[in-house]
Amino acid sequence: MHVVPTLLEKLARLKAQRNAVILAHNYQLPEVQDAADFTGDSLELSYAARDAAADVIVFCGVYFMAETAAILSPGKTVLLPDESAGCPMADMITAEDVAALRTEHPGASIVCYVNSTAAVKAACDVCCTSSNAVDVVSRLPLDREVVFVPDKYLGAHVQRKLGRELVLWPGYCPTHARLLTDHVAAARAAHPGAPVLVHPESRAEVCAAADEVMSTGGMVRFARETTAATVIVGTETGMLHRLRKENPRTRFVPLHEGAVCENMKKIDLAKVIMSLEEMAPRVEVPAGIAERARAAVTRMLAPKEGASR
Repeated sequence: MHVVPTLLEKLARLKAQRNAVILAHNYQLPEVQDAADFTGDSLELSYAARDAAADVIVFCGVYFMAETAAILSPGKTVLLPDESAGCPMADMITAEDVAALRTEHPGASIVCYVNSTAAVKAACDVCCTSSNAVDVVSRLPLDREVVFVPDKYLGAHVQRKLGRELVLWPGYCPTHARLLTDHVAAARAAHPGAPVLVHPESRAEVCAAADEVMSTGGMVRFARETTAATVIVGTETGMLHRLRKENPRTRFVPLHEGAVCENMKKIDLAKVIMSLEEMAPRVEVPAGIAERARAAVTRMLAPKEGASR
């Protein structure tokens, strides 16, 4: 009798044929996270892309993440199983906007959140992620103005942590902007004593109402160490799958069920397999842009590398 191979069996065969590695963001569908070789936040995925020994990187995330992988691994083929998976925040600023900011703020250091296009990264001085934004800005000269793009909420978080005024671009993540203080109050009432974790892409008042403000990587570490029976998680709901899987004794509840990024849900296992079969869609960054963007991303990755990982 002919046995039809399962999707996971097909995926394993294709990975071996292509010498491929699958990277997935913490917000991806559960089936994609479970099939990935590495799941992490933006900083962790940046390292994984740079250090991957494979010839092919299948990036399960959104477009700017796959671009970053291509920037850091110019000799590898980078595939994004659904090239329509974009990021509204990344679309809120252009390289031309950055050029205008340089004119308005001569001599300023321009810090770029990785949730941005390759062209925007190439126009900036240094990149950061939500997990290392405070550290990156803290290393910049105090006598220079700092412009932070494109996320005004992450930038405001850095301001509060460092007590340093930044020039903030008015971009934001629509998914995290849905989180409100009313949600925090309701969650605390429903789960008394449970710690509330929120992502720094959240509104300032939501960050102030939470117990901890941290990246998804930080949430993974917190969940591993906490003794709390229940933890309230304020970020994109895809994060809950990993937290529950790795910490079965702890109950994780979403701060808001509506915190769903549709772009992060576009890739499924079938698309991953099709991508490896067809070796498409490929994400390629023009050489000139890639070289300048690589410099900005490398400045983010180089310092305190051991501690960051």
